[in-house]
Amino acid sequence: MIYTFKHLLNRLLLITVITVSLDGCSILSEFQPSVSIHPIEPEEYVAQQRGDILATGELSAMTEQTIHVTGLDLNSCASTSVPACMAALSEASGISEERRLSTLAELWLQEAIRIAESPDSQLHPVASFGAWMEATRYAYAYLFFTSRAPGERALEDRQTQVRDWYNYSVQQAVTLLFKNRTEESGVINQRHSTVRIGNWTLHVKMKVRLPENASMPQELLPASSLSFKGLRSVYRRDGFGAELVAVLDNHPLEVTHSESRHENESRGRRGYRHRVPRWSEMPSPNLTVLFRFDSEDLEDLLQRQEVHVSVHDPLVESELRLHGERIPLAGNYTAGYGVWLARSGFNEQSLRSLLGRDRGIDRPHLYMMQPFDPDRRIILMLHGLASSPEAWVNVANEILGDEDLRRAFQIWQVYYPTNMPVVLNHAAIRRLFEDVLASVDPSGQTAASQGVVVIGHSMGGMISRLLVSSADEQLWNWALNVPNVDANGTTSARDHIDPILRFEPLPEVGRVIFIAAPHRGTAVAGQRIVRWLSGLIRLPLTMLKNMGGAVQSAYAGPANVSELLKTIPTSIDNLDQQDPFVKAAATLPISRHVPYHSIIARLNAKGPLEKTDDGLVPYASSHLPGAASEKVIVSGHSVQETAAAILEIRRILHEDIEQHRQRP
Repeated sequence: MIYTFKHLLNRLLLITVITVSLDGCSILSEFQPSVSIHPIEPEEYVAQQRGDILATGELSAMTEQTIHVTGLDLNSCASTSVPACMAALSEASGISEERRLSTLAELWLQEAIRIAESPDSQLHPVASFGAWMEATRYAYAYLFFTSRAPGERALEDRQTQVRDWYNYSVQQAVTLLFKNRTEESGVINQRHSTVRIGNWTLHVKMKVRLPENASMPQELLPASSLSFKGLRSVYRRDGFGAELVAVLDNHPLEVTHSESRHENESRGRRGYRHRVPRWSEMPSPNLTVLFRFDSEDLEDLLQRQEVHVSVHDPLVESELRLHGERIPLAGNYTAGYGVWLARSGFNEQSLRSLLGRDRGIDRPHLYMMQPFDPDRRIILMLHGLASSPEAWVNVANEILGDEDLRRAFQIWQVYYPTNMPVVLNHAAIRRLFEDVLASVDPSGQTAASQGVVVIGHSMGGMISRLLVSSADEQLWNWALNVPNVDANGTTSARDHIDPILRFEPLPEVGRVIFIAAPHRGTAVAGQRIVRWLSGLIRLPLTMLKNMGGAVQSAYAGPANVSELLKTIPTSIDNLDQQDPFVKAAATLPISRHVPYHSIIARLNAKGPLEKTDDGLVPYASSHLPGAASEKVIVSGHSVQETAAAILEIRRILHEDIEQHRQRP
């Protein structure tokens, strides 16, 4: 048979098709490269390098690789056969101890999350706690019980992942323990306690004092679970440990017609006896909790079910020593502050206080943002009219977020009833500050009592000026000329009135920052609508009680107490540029030993500076000759919340630190 070329070609094609259909894949694969390149986007790279069970809900790339290397099935390790997978990994050869321990830490973390998310997780707190503890144990083993020290892996993504797994596992274990604490397991009610849950024994050591010397908080909130509106930044320090907020009081401050838990007889540094007004510490401090395994070697660590729990204050401690290594302590400086403000009820209460309504306050209250620290100087903050500590929300947070300022200062905030006459609020705040210092620092010799920095906004700036001013007869001359005042009655009540009208600069204050302060009043306070608002304000009856009858003696007006209160000038009256008190206070000399700074707002950047105002206060009223610095910012009256003002405050505080260091 004779085949043409065409026939031969068709026959060859037929053979090729048959061959490919039978074994084509293996034959063709011989002509393909065994490795190919696929470009990835930057976000894919980051996900591969840093994605893990916490970030993506899936095991990290390193853990998956370790599972593949040991010949285990990834799907089984990631779902149904986790215990068997972990047992096999513990015995597998050919992998380093670091890879083994870090993989087991993530697998246990995956198991703990699975148990916690199961519908019946509340029925099995012991099993859930045990899984969190195993994740903590293996992460701790990786960090401190392998051949390399933490410092040798400082730049490795894997160590950052494992540290995060440790911190998260401790956070979950602590909050679970707090929610399920029972009498049988033991209650953490002392500085040293022993608690048992399941097979685990925890030795708890409180290295921090809770506000009011409380033994247990009402709530324990993971800082990582909190998000805030109204705070521009969340400041924290990366490191070792679980960041938590201990909430001790869920109720807003109630001062009206109530006696303070801190009120008692005490002798101040000037030798007279007085009652200590109410003060307190911020009721939601930040804490950092560590779980420490005191084992001599890895084998003992993996067998031991005993752990030491230590509770730290991140404002006080920044590092610690573990197994011969200096380890940075994790810390959150914003979360507790945010929780306090969010639950304080200040926004509504400050308005009630201005109008003199129920559930307002009728006397100043001082908040310490942390337990008193004798080695940190004090920043004393005074808010303005119809306001509260909320006025300082970002100012205080930015100071807490600045490491140098945080180490040098502690923040005290005064919350006061802004309906009261300025002269009375000044006297009450002055006495409050002296009483608190006498209580926490009786000798007055600690660093905290030297070089206090006062920051006052608006009406708080007016009061701040009085704190560093001298008054001899100036305010007496004003008082004797107030309408309806009986000169003879005022003289007879001199013992009560004299400390209010005659004073010297507070010796502890070393610097003042005035912000949008109406030192010479404002024309706005005299406008008809503002006068109408002033008529709605009611002064509290307790004001007369606190004055010891001096007001009744001074006023020759009506005997009826309610009518008498209506004749007394309010804080809004004191803001009027024509008010006699404002004019008298503006003449008082400021201590020549106290440098002061002005931060002034102007609504419009155009026009002569002398003719500008911030919508409420004119430049001519805020400006003070002799200021160490004056910063003018284009802003409304609430200028203290602007980034420019906060930067200026921080600049002044840093300058103050440097000058303070240079003093003998």
